[in-house]
Amino acid sequence: MASASAVGKLSREEFRRQKDLEAARKAGTAPAALDEEGKPINPHIPQYISQAPWYLDTGAPSLSHQRRPTTSKPPNEIDKWYDRSVQPGPAAKKYRKGACENCGAMTHKRQDCLERPRKKGAKYTNQDIQADEIIQDVPSGYDAKRDRWNGYDPAEHSTIYEEFEALEAARKKYREEEIDKQTTTDLAAARKVAKAGKEKKEADPDFGSSDEEDADEDKYADAADAVGQKLDTKTRITVRNLRIREDTAKYLVNLDPDSAYYDPKTRSMRDAPLKNVPPEEAKFAGENFFRYTGEAPEVQQLQLFAWQAAQRGNDIHLNAAPTQGQLLHEEYREKKEKMRDVTKVSVLAKYGGEQYLERAPREVLDGQSENYVEYSRTGQVIKGKERAKARSKYPEDIYINNHTAVWGSWYDVASGSWGYACCQSSVHMSYCAGEAGKEAAQASTAKALLTSSESEATTTRMEEPRSRIEQNYSKKRVGEGNVALDKERLAQALAEEKKRKERGGDEEGHHSKRKRGLDIGTHDVTEEELGKQP
Repeated sequence: MASASAVGKLSREEFRRQKDLEAARKAGTAPAALDEEGKPINPHIPQYISQAPWYLDTGAPSLSHQRRPTTSKPPNEIDKWYDRSVQPGPAAKKYRKGACENCGAMTHKRQDCLERPRKKGAKYTNQDIQADEIIQDVPSGYDAKRDRWNGYDPAEHSTIYEEFEALEAARKKYREEEIDKQTTTDLAAARKVAKAGKEKKEADPDFGSSDEEDADEDKYADAADAVGQKLDTKTRITVRNLRIREDTAKYLVNLDPDSAYYDPKTRSMRDAPLKNVPPEEAKFAGENFFRYTGEAPEVQQLQLFAWQAAQRGNDIHLNAAPTQGQLLHEEYREKKEKMRDVTKVSVLAKYGGEQYLERAPREVLDGQSENYVEYSRTGQVIKGKERAKARSKYPEDIYINNHTAVWGSWYDVASGSWGYACCQSSVHMSYCAGEAGKEAAQASTAKALLTSSESEATTTRMEEPRSRIEQNYSKKRVGEGNVALDKERLAQALAEEKKRKERGGDEEGHHSKRKRGLDIGTHDVTEEELGKQP
């Protein structure tokens, strides 16, 4: 597969033939291209892999630019370093031409000499000529130049162990000397302290058996991490990374689903799960209780001060320099208090009013006094003198135009306006009419007008059937009341009744009388009619 740079710009026909050849090679109908070594090139390899860059292009199809070069460095090249144990050879007896004028060595010049400058160099004295240095040519490749441990001898680390063992031996020897100087009679304590100072743990007949605890072991045991904790003995900071079994989970304190919300992602419950339990007595009062109690608010104020100072261009970082942040915060608060005092003094000097700022202590204001006041159940003063009420600077209890209440003591809900409560007038500076004004105001309302019109119509409608009922059922109709009778008409009626009886038409007359009675409209039943019923 020839590269584009070797072939150059192809014509349209050559480009088409090249594409047909690539398709035939991918289909397996044409043989694959061979590289410089005679190895077939997979036709399915993409062009960006098979095509060599311009600085590695050979003009022939090849994949050598994708392979590791054969001329690789020896495997031990990175391990080669200057040999420090080689001693320089014997020194010359006479000064040699071209050597260092100061020490006489042939490997450097006078300006590069590391010997002490002599008053007269070896060139002139031929004495104390130094041997030539051994110059080693150590080839260093890319990795060797950048290896930070190149030239390090691991055997040098043994000196650290030797120094530590020497210090430990000196410490134990010092402890044994301290034990010898003790005059205590407690043999058990002496044995335990002496046993801790021994280099070996075997039993010693002078200082007890090996069953006793070693002080060093206790010291190292303190540095061990406790179960479920990560303890740093130097900084004394304990970090809980596991929950012990005796601890109750936050979401199990209150199983009510309407209680405080628990966020499972951050494992936080901000509100208190038990609202009826005081925070001081609760096992868990919510994370907000810990966030706003103790020194937490002060830390928040300090952090806020650091952020605001950093925004103003000051180089303050609370985590990087906490002491600096604390000191600057204290200095800021002191300056703020001073500025407040200066501002207060300047304002008082300009406007006055210092006497209004003087106030008795709160203990005196809230404390007991000798003024005794006794009140009744209705709130009236029985004994003592009631404290005077604070009065406004505006005139009070001044009534005008015969009013007994001030303007704004009454509010009309219907019209949405203020007025006088004494006469319910909503006209300002009007004359008070008293109760008559209230009645007139109530009668002039739309509701009162509508009510009066409806009541008149209802009264007229109810009077008509009432008159009819009185006409039908009134005692005046049947003559049972105090009725003035006409004597002539009465005599005529009696005469007609006498003639009817003489004709003998009792039944017919009775029937007609009954009929006339119904026509008149009476509904009273007499004892005679009741007895004639079958």
